[in-house]
Amino acid sequence: MSTREYDLVVIGAGPVGENVAHRAVRGGLTAVIVESELVGGECSYWACMPSKALLRAGTVLNAARSVGGAREAVTGDVDVAGVLARRDGITHDWNDSSQVEWLHGAGIDLVRGHGRLAGEKRVEVTDADGETTTLVARHAVAVCTGTAALIPDIPGLVDASPWTSREATSVRDVPDSLVVLGGGVVGAEMATAFSSFGCRVTVIARSGLLGSLEPFAGEHVAATLAERGVDILTGVGVDGVSRDAEGVVVSLSDGREVRAAEILVATGRTPRSEDLGLESVDLEPGDWLEVDDTMRVRGHDWLYAVGDVNHRVLLTHQGKYQARAAGDVIAARATGADVDDRPWGRHVATADHSAVPQVVFTDPEVAAVGHTEASAREAGLDVRVIDYDLSWIAGASTSSDDYRGQARVLIDSEREVVVGATFMGSDVGELLHSATIAIVGEVPVERLWHAVPSYPTLSEVWLRWLETYGR
Repeated sequence: MSTREYDLVVIGAGPVGENVAHRAVRGGLTAVIVESELVGGECSYWACMPSKALLRAGTVLNAARSVGGAREAVTGDVDVAGVLARRDGITHDWNDSSQVEWLHGAGIDLVRGHGRLAGEKRVEVTDADGETTTLVARHAVAVCTGTAALIPDIPGLVDASPWTSREATSVRDVPDSLVVLGGGVVGAEMATAFSSFGCRVTVIARSGLLGSLEPFAGEHVAATLAERGVDILTGVGVDGVSRDAEGVVVSLSDGREVRAAEILVATGRTPRSEDLGLESVDLEPGDWLEVDDTMRVRGHDWLYAVGDVNHRVLLTHQGKYQARAAGDVIAARATGADVDDRPWGRHVATADHSAVPQVVFTDPEVAAVGHTEASAREAGLDVRVIDYDLSWIAGASTSSDDYRGQARVLIDSEREVVVGATFMGSDVGELLHSATIAIVGEVPVERLWHAVPSYPTLSEVWLRWLETYGR
């Protein structure tokens, strides 16, 4: 057993842990990261990057088929082998050597193995050979372990060897049929990807697709998936799952059965905090870690929980945003510098509460930031809701022969600022940051009139919203 000492010890080398360590090192501290799998984490190898690689070819092919002149040049379907090869390139064949090289270049040490808290400011790391290293933090420990797929308690499900998002995004042989449990982002995106591969897909989503977003978003995505042969079953639950020689059998609450070669569970996430030694510092193993806006765990002035494990916002970019605040404030507190923990200050993650952007890479895309109409009214805001059909905009007609899309903006009637926006349509993800800036900056409607959108682009929706608003 060996013992090493650093200013900061980070458990988890995904994008969040990397950013916490990097910001702290930039602030003058020493830092080490503990990782039991691949440096780069879930996003790089089993989530954001490979999933988008799987989705892109189908999206591009459908876009080409929607434009005269390009449509006639399309002679085949998605080349699945080509898609998987491109995915392998994007994930570097699940080799993290380039990420390790970046860590070393940034002045961050790496210890491979499973890290567990062993009391205040102490982390014990056990490597693959059973050797143990004790890391002592002079100032802080940051838990950045993320989440794992939640497997619901359905009879027979575990024994049926279900896929999670990891198996779906790292697939080697695409099955001829797939049943997806869950209608959230993972379920909708993987249904989109696998249907583009020619796989027969059934989605079981009791409450429909993308239920956390504006209703029209899920409705449009469901309609498009249905047009492409995906069966979407709503209003039913799953009573049991079994596997036989031909695949899986899913027994539904209405008495029907669904058969498929494989089953993907996409019903939520659970924190990776079960085997972290939380009990050694009087915290409950397996729980989400509650933090303040500087990401410090309540009741522990040396312990931070950053990213998905704190359950504030389960999105990579938002976790990296939290990480920048956390790394900076850890350095500030360690060096005695001023701490700016006011709302929207340097050392807090204020945007987590009301300005979270998200793109769902289905076809059509869905992009949203801030409130939905339902959440705004629940928060007691008096909002004006303005909807606009994106097909009426000149930029839509130049990009597609049959553009279908919708955009909604929510304007706080009292303050006359934007508090929410949702876009649905091809390539709308690139519209989102303008809405994010408007919300974070609390730009008055009267000033937005002077932000002139270029013609002909989809950004003209801003002008149409303002014209409808009537100022």
